[in-house]
Amino acid sequence: MAKVLIIVESPAKARAISKLLGRKYSVKASLGHVRDLPKSQLGVNIENNFDPKYITIRGKGEVIKELRSAAKKADQILLGPDPDREGEAIAWHLKEILGISDDIPCRIEFHEITKGALQKAIKQPRSVDRSRFDAQQCRRVLDRLVGYKLSPLLWRKIKRGLSAGRVQSVAVYLICQREEEIQQFQPEEYWSITGHFQTDSGDLQGLLIRKGNEKISLASEEDVKRVLEELEGAVFTVKKVTKRERKRKPAPSFITSTLQQEASRKLNFSVKKTMQIAQQLYEGLELGREGTVGLITYMRTDSTRVAKEAQAAAREYIAEKIGPEYVPEEPPKYKTSPRAQEAHEAIRPTDVNRSPEQVKEYLTRDQYRLYKLIWSRFVASQMKPALLEVTTIEIQGKDYIFRASGSVIRFPGFMKVYVEAEQEESVLPEVAEGSAVDLVRFEPKQHFTQPPPRYTEATLVKALEENGIGRPSTYAPIIATIQSRGYVRKEKKNLYPTELGQIVVELLKEYFPNIINVEFTASLEEKLDQVEEGGIPWQKVVEEFYGPFEKDLQHAEQEIAVIPVEDEISEEKCPHCGENLRVKQGKYGKFLACPGFPNCRYTKPYFEDTGVLCPLCEGSIVVRRSRKGRKFFGCANYPECDFVSWDEPLPKYCPDCGHFLVYRGRNRELYCPKCKKTIKQEEDMAAERGVK
Repeated sequence: MAKVLIIVESPAKARAISKLLGRKYSVKASLGHVRDLPKSQLGVNIENNFDPKYITIRGKGEVIKELRSAAKKADQILLGPDPDREGEAIAWHLKEILGISDDIPCRIEFHEITKGALQKAIKQPRSVDRSRFDAQQCRRVLDRLVGYKLSPLLWRKIKRGLSAGRVQSVAVYLICQREEEIQQFQPEEYWSITGHFQTDSGDLQGLLIRKGNEKISLASEEDVKRVLEELEGAVFTVKKVTKRERKRKPAPSFITSTLQQEASRKLNFSVKKTMQIAQQLYEGLELGREGTVGLITYMRTDSTRVAKEAQAAAREYIAEKIGPEYVPEEPPKYKTSPRAQEAHEAIRPTDVNRSPEQVKEYLTRDQYRLYKLIWSRFVASQMKPALLEVTTIEIQGKDYIFRASGSVIRFPGFMKVYVEAEQEESVLPEVAEGSAVDLVRFEPKQHFTQPPPRYTEATLVKALEENGIGRPSTYAPIIATIQSRGYVRKEKKNLYPTELGQIVVELLKEYFPNIINVEFTASLEEKLDQVEEGGIPWQKVVEEFYGPFEKDLQHAEQEIAVIPVEDEISEEKCPHCGENLRVKQGKYGKFLACPGFPNCRYTKPYFEDTGVLCPLCEGSIVVRRSRKGRKFFGCANYPECDFVSWDEPLPKYCPDCGHFLVYRGRNRELYCPKCKKTIKQEEDMAAERGVK
């Protein structure tokens, strides 16, 4: 029997494909790339048209030996790495080391690991796409030139161990820019007045919106007092009732960036965790008697396109399991970014009939939750829109108008399966125009304008995508790199620039403006797309970039003075040599270390004091880190004292029991853990004064 050798990247993927295809096929794993640029040198011949020097990756000798041995025994060799640029590059290097001719159709491409998709791909092999490989090669050479030319400059001028990447530097710049906006933000006071009214059919709350035809603007408490004085003795009537029907359309199936954002918001997953679990769902999992099955299509995509067969299957499922009234007349169509690779599909289940509940017993908790998210979003995207009846009621007292809005779901549509944004739908009582309502009370509230929010991993991905920076396969590595290099730290989902990150960004802004220029980086991404389409040679893209970059390097080398980054000196002494310990920044945050390194290697954890005393032993409550890097608060006298809190303690005290208060929830409300109650504004003022 003829033997066909199929080579993919990962052992898990190889095992899944092997079980699906049977004994005729030998499926091997390359364990990712087998060749790359050398780590010990630049590996790019700048004088010879940027010719890259590829070498076998250390430790891959045995893998290559095994693949060559298997290739000699095979009648046909098929290369099946992931269907993207990185996968094409792996296929190209495998073709080279196995001696496969350029014109032999050996590359297979599949977007889901199912028997049908694999059999179809095997029947349609093609040659390795040189243009797609060149696009990856161009990115690799550009990143190598920036990394290996710019990083040594940072070592000499700032601190050893620093690195600067072509795309990661833009991500750090965006975070630094947002931090600067937050620091410079000046909050402005404004007020609102809510009217609470009683009608024959129920209570009604309306927000003061205008006086006559002029919009109301309340800048101070004096403005509020003036309005309330004018409203004294007013008679309130329903001026206008408006009802209208509104359609709410479903969101399209996930692409990489939207999956990362929604998994962060709904499941509290990091970008890295989302992609790791999605990879497991794609490569295949054991489903009892069904065997190994790939549950979702390829998860690195920027296209919302869905195969017609998948749409047809979804429509059948919806009609049978949810109801024929939920099936739209025509399958929905969704807009896709002009930059999207239309050969790819959106992320969807490989079989819509394989519901999350059916496979739950075979999946881990996180695998189940992510699969349910993907499955639900896909099914909802093929359903009818929801129909809502939106009601607006305007209440008039003298010249002042209060407005109340609410909605009722008349037909749930896709919302029966999935809702992208959780929204409370308030239902208003039935009232007639001209009817009188009774005022219960006015509720004035003080507000302050808020600064722009700090980036989270999810919102940074959104910003990168909107600005055309990076591609689906690069979002997770970018975010991982800027944190591991110590340029950015993550606290409670928010990303903060470190002092080191800010110093590096300021230097790049002055001497390498193109490196952190959002538009310039996005234009380079577009040129990489043109290389993939065969429009321009990759060497031309590198040449256009490197000429100005080399001049900037020479200028910076002459102009930049050494920028000392001094370590913070602690009052604690080293128990071995008596030196004051220094505060160092590591991968997982700050720690204390002896300045006598390497002769003295003493280190200890660094704890930031909160200024709050422990309620158990009156020791200091300090900031600590869990094994996974999550921030919590504990007593400095641990292990003698085991007090811990996930909520941040404050030097403010409960006006009832005297216990310290904590910040709690997304809105960081003041909360007393002893009384178990939220402290309101007037109580907070007492807490500031220490009233008990």
